[in-house]
Amino acid sequence: MANKKGANAVVLFVFMFLINFVVSESHNGRELELLLSFKSSIVHDPSGFLSNWDPSATTFCQWHGITCNNLSHVETLDLSAKNLSGILVSSSVFNLPFVKTLNLPNNHLYGEIPPDIFFANSSLRYLNLSNNNFSGHIPNGFISGLVILDLSNNMFSGKIPREIGLFSGLKFLDLGGNVLLGKIPILISNITTLKYLTLASNELVGSIPHEIGKMKSLKWIYLGYNNLSGEIPKEIGVLTCLNHLDLVYNNLTGQIPSSIGNLKDLNYLFLYQNKLTGSIPDSIFGLKKLVSLDLSDNSLSGEIPELVAQLRNLEILHLFGNRFSGRIPNALTSLPNLQVLQLWSNRFSGQIPQSLGRYNNLTVVDLSTNNLSGRIPDGLCSSGRLFKLILFSNSLEGEIPRNLSTCTSLQRVRLQNNRLVGELSFTKLPLVYFLDVSNNNLSGNIGEQNWDMPSLEMLSLAGNRFSGKLLPHLLNAPKIEFLDLSGNEFSGTINPRFGTLTELMQLSLSENKLSGEIPEDLSSCKKLVRLDLSHNQLSGQIPSGLADMPVLGHLDLSENRLSGEIPAKLGQIESLVQVNISYNHLTGALPSTGAFLAIKESAVAGNDLCGGDTTSGLPPCKKLKNRANWWPFMACSFAGLLLLVITGFGFLFMRGRNNLEPKRVEKGDGSIWELQFFDPKVSKSVTMDDITLSLKESNVISRCKEGVSFKGKSVSNDLQIVVKEMHHVSSFTASFWSEITEFGKLQHPNLVKLIGKCRSDKGAYLVYEYVEGKLLSEILGNLSWERRWKIAIGTAKALRFLHSRCSPSVLVGDMSPERIIIDAKDEPRLQFIFPFVDNQPFLPSSYVAPEARENKKMNEKSDIYGMGLILIELLTGKTPADAEFKVQYSSMVEWARYCYSDCHLDMWVDPVIKSQASINNQNQIVAAMNLALHCTAGDPTARPCAADVFETLKSAFRTSSCLPSLNFSSPV
Repeated sequence: MANKKGANAVVLFVFMFLINFVVSESHNGRELELLLSFKSSIVHDPSGFLSNWDPSATTFCQWHGITCNNLSHVETLDLSAKNLSGILVSSSVFNLPFVKTLNLPNNHLYGEIPPDIFFANSSLRYLNLSNNNFSGHIPNGFISGLVILDLSNNMFSGKIPREIGLFSGLKFLDLGGNVLLGKIPILISNITTLKYLTLASNELVGSIPHEIGKMKSLKWIYLGYNNLSGEIPKEIGVLTCLNHLDLVYNNLTGQIPSSIGNLKDLNYLFLYQNKLTGSIPDSIFGLKKLVSLDLSDNSLSGEIPELVAQLRNLEILHLFGNRFSGRIPNALTSLPNLQVLQLWSNRFSGQIPQSLGRYNNLTVVDLSTNNLSGRIPDGLCSSGRLFKLILFSNSLEGEIPRNLSTCTSLQRVRLQNNRLVGELSFTKLPLVYFLDVSNNNLSGNIGEQNWDMPSLEMLSLAGNRFSGKLLPHLLNAPKIEFLDLSGNEFSGTINPRFGTLTELMQLSLSENKLSGEIPEDLSSCKKLVRLDLSHNQLSGQIPSGLADMPVLGHLDLSENRLSGEIPAKLGQIESLVQVNISYNHLTGALPSTGAFLAIKESAVAGNDLCGGDTTSGLPPCKKLKNRANWWPFMACSFAGLLLLVITGFGFLFMRGRNNLEPKRVEKGDGSIWELQFFDPKVSKSVTMDDITLSLKESNVISRCKEGVSFKGKSVSNDLQIVVKEMHHVSSFTASFWSEITEFGKLQHPNLVKLIGKCRSDKGAYLVYEYVEGKLLSEILGNLSWERRWKIAIGTAKALRFLHSRCSPSVLVGDMSPERIIIDAKDEPRLQFIFPFVDNQPFLPSSYVAPEARENKKMNEKSDIYGMGLILIELLTGKTPADAEFKVQYSSMVEWARYCYSDCHLDMWVDPVIKSQASINNQNQIVAAMNLALHCTAGDPTARPCAADVFETLKSAFRTSSCLPSLNFSSPV
């Protein structure tokens, strides 16, 4: 009997084994099919990462990106940042029966995600599709066991599904950086396990649900950059685990609820750019773990109590742009970790606490535009780390503290519009690039002092009582671009050595006591845009060399003693738009060209001049008599010869021009297309059929938010082109297409050239030159510092061309590594998709400036913000999408500022370039770090222009050996 039972057991065991084997083999076959289906949907794999996904292999568990469990079933699929492009089909990796982790961020996947994604797999625990180009609605359904769901930085639209509340096991939810509409669903509060909630940078409206108080596990709330309204719910005060609360850039109203004071673990409280009113609740000052408090740009009022002394861990305090009044509390001086103090644009009065800085760790102080009085504290730089001191537009008195003149960490100093007296001692600060002490009562003979300001780019001493002679060679500021010495008591002549300041863009010496002639040497300042020498005692003639200044736009020589005739060449400066030569002793005729054609009467009054348009108010010039009799004959002969030459060239020109005129082309389906090329060579070889033939899925080379790009070629001569299919065509007006035609005329070695356009009622395409190379995002991680520096300079050069050399300026709209191709000559080529115009739908991006995401309007400063992010990526190898920035910092910019302000350079620098860096490289890296932070400044007006970005990078490369060397292994 026992033997029989044993035999039965063996049979049962074998039977069960066979069943499991068959089921396992069945699952393995299904998994193989799903994986191959996914691979077939990938149309672009530039790194060949999926090359070993071979069905003939022994097992798919050895394929790149796949991890299997003990039973050889796919448990993890990790294809993050592989630059894959394609559409995820329904029967794909989402249906893998045993998969727990699907990690596909930082690729170029597009289209709608399968509608059954949240029904197909109950085993899924981790799903990350962030930083792709997915569109459409977020599918309905739920997976109760899902722990992490990250769909951020895509193009998802529509409302957040109500079923979101059924994801009962979620701990991390990020739907930020999309185009989601509607209200935050109340049912989201059912996810009581959630620790991280991010819905930022969408278009959500309505109020924050009061039911949020049920989500007691929350540690992180980020709802910024939406259109949320109503009051901040007091129920947030019961979320006692919270350490990060960010509700910025909304339309929230009412008072800050005192219940927030219950959040004793809170490290970061960001409520800026709302419409909050009332005073700061006293309970806020009991949040002893606060590291950063930003309530700026609201309508808050009242005084700041001495209770602020309890915030012993506070590093950053931003209260600017409100209506706070009263005195700045002395308690601030006792905060040992305080680094950044920004209280500008309020109504603070009284003295600045005199011990401010002595016991702090200050790096930035901005108390400008208040009603402050008294003296500047002498301990502001006690930390040795203060790099920004902004105190302008107050009523500060007394002398500038002497010890500030030895604060070698200073970089930006603005003390204008106060009542300061005494002499200026800021003359030997190596890092200061911006110094403005204008409109005070400062005095002294500074013209003959030896200055040592190698980084100085902007200096304004205007509106003081400085005296002495001007000896520019003692300035030792080779990078100076803006120099305003107007409204003082300087005397003597204008020294010819001003011509050595070759980087000058603006020079104002007006309202002084300068005499003598204007030196010809000024014409060496080839970058000078504005020259103001008015209200002095200058004599002699206007130098003809001024006509050799290629970008001079504003010239004011009024109220002097200049004599003689106006140089005729002065009217030939194409850039010159405004001239004032009034109240001198000038004679003769006005130039009949350029800015003199329609000059105003007030700009030429007080002279003995003639000619000009009726607007000049001048009498006509008398005609010359007694010309030689042969002159009419010679003039007619010359005119006839010239006419023949022009006619010949005109014929050739018009032949070529006809090839560039818009043409109507009828296709076989009866549709009418308008076709226009901007390059005569292209117009002879590329046809409408060439464009149509390129529109195949196999020719797709990229997909982005604006459209799909196809690689094509001319059948006649194999000329390669890129055809860009445009989305949202119906929203483009006639003026938009006119702008496109203007862009076809743009040529720059660091731009990808637009060579044609075609459009009809059915669609539209732009045609670009084909550039052989790779996207910066694909190769950045392997680049040496020299190559990264070259890329930075080339990109800045392209941006300078678009902003400064084009009229009107041209905006990129989304400055990102996806826009930059590194060509075969290792040069960066900025891909210009199409102009960012008002009727174009706004497409959110991590590279768009915060204020542009908020008001959905782009400008030059937004492009500069994107350039700053590119610099940070070149320096660090990181991207704005890196997960580490979502945990502790609101963005990569915030992380970069923190690292830089704490001088942790080893945290900044990409290990790839740190290991290669020479002393000169290190100095360039520091210069680039500083520039990147200026480019990403929160205040758009504080960001440099594109020309300044280029010049700063070029100058840092040229003069890096003059900067102090740095050690990356320890803080500086």
